[in-house]
Amino acid sequence: MPSRKIRPDWKFALSNPAHLLALGFGSGLAWVVPGTFGTLFGWLTYVWMAPHIPSLSLWGALLTLAFGVGCVCCHITGRALGVADHGSIVWDEVVAIWLVLLVAAPVYSTPLQQLACVVVFRFFDMVKPPPIRWFDQRWKNGFGVMWDDIVAALISLFVLALAARWTNEWLY
Repeated sequence: MPSRKIRPDWKFALSNPAHLLALGFGSGLAWVVPGTFGTLFGWLTYVWMAPHIPSLSLWGALLTLAFGVGCVCCHITGRALGVADHGSIVWDEVVAIWLVLLVAAPVYSTPLQQLACVVVFRFFDMVKPPPIRWFDQRWKNGFGVMWDDIVAALISLFVLALAARWTNEWLY
């Protein structure tokens, strides 16, 4: 890693397609809570894409491609910024929230329910309880940047499944 740490701007984002993707097409340039802005960008793009992607196999291909390309782009951008997981790198949040919303969609389909998915994911992504913290602290490359958010997404899905089950039992 370079020893310098820079604050990215639009000039940096547009200087390389890898930077533009890793910075969530500019959502990671927010001055406060860029990860939340990246997650919100992911939510909006999911809502826009969902009607146009009719099958789980296409979603699986998209998520796999977005993860793989994200590993490369986040690594390139982290090196350029001087920090492997710079706060402005938010493509990991975008891909992870797509996964959460896709898997939770049968139960959490209304905008308010999707907001609950976003809040649960952001909680686990920000707090980083084990095992998320373990991956975050040890894997300092593009894969590590992407993977700890996938783990946060999987834990979020587990909690959302428990909440849905508990709510159904409580309501009926």
